[in-house]
Amino acid sequence: MDITNPRRILAVSSADSVQHLARVLKDLTGTIPEQTSTSLAGTSHNLSLQTTYYKAEVPIWLDLISSPSEWSASFLSVEAKEVLEVLGGVMVVFALPVNAHSDEGNAAQDLIKQVGKVVKDGLGGWEWDGVGLCLGVGEIDDVDLWEDCCAESGLEFVQVRSQSTPSRNEFGEKTGIPRALEALEAHDWANASADDLGSDFEDIEAELEGRKKRQGADGEDSEAADLDPESLDFGRTGRNSRTGGEKPAAAAAAAAAAADGAKQAEDETEESLDEDGVQKIERLMAKLQTVRETNAGLPEDQRKRAAAKAVAEVMREI
Repeated sequence: MDITNPRRILAVSSADSVQHLARVLKDLTGTIPEQTSTSLAGTSHNLSLQTTYYKAEVPIWLDLISSPSEWSASFLSVEAKEVLEVLGGVMVVFALPVNAHSDEGNAAQDLIKQVGKVVKDGLGGWEWDGVGLCLGVGEIDDVDLWEDCCAESGLEFVQVRSQSTPSRNEFGEKTGIPRALEALEAHDWANASADDLGSDFEDIEAELEGRKKRQGADGEDSEAADLDPESLDFGRTGRNSRTGGEKPAAAAAAAAAAADGAKQAEDETEESLDEDGVQKIERLMAKLQTVRETNAGLPEDQRKRAAAKAVAEVMREI
């Protein structure tokens, strides 16, 4: 699937780390970002993403930050609302200082916290379905403080070492630029909608199976009006490609909308399910099973988006 109008990535660094920002972008995209004037600030660079499931040219907006507090205030202003609405990713690039408590270290922590403030207050924090990355460039071994600082700001810390560093750690997990690219590829860059929210198949299938049995037993579906997508754990894991998170408020809204749709459909028919209804439910269950098996190898967030789309289709047909 070609995504023709993908969401954007906002990539930032401090004004004195422009060389690190340029390096990271080159490693991610394969090309060096071009300056429109004497600075990268305000320019755009494209990231070509192509997986088994989609292809997209994702624009990366570049910005250099001199005063993190002023920058966050500007991005949390009313004027910046339209910019935030189209963001699917935020990426912070900074130099890892040898001493985390030096002036350089404190400045880096302030940068991360102020970007995190925009993620939390401007984008919705854990309810935001975008990708938040914090790429620390450097060779230091103790990165616990930076992992904690980034996690508190709603960002995933990724250390970028020299090119000779192995791309996987002792657990077989990708590291460095390959990990950053993996996180970006796992995101759905199409403009977000309620149908893109995550869900699981098991509970909706169990509900459909229960309907079929009740229909077969008494010829009517006495509990159809009580179908509550909230009880089906829509967005049960509720986590995006960053770390942790709560069940999105948007998922609850989507669930409520689905419930309203199901109730409206039932009110309009004003008929109990007959034998054709049982066969329809069987077809829907088979459809869910097929989609689940087809997407079994997907990363978790992609699998759940695919699941949600299938569930939404099923809910419309019930």
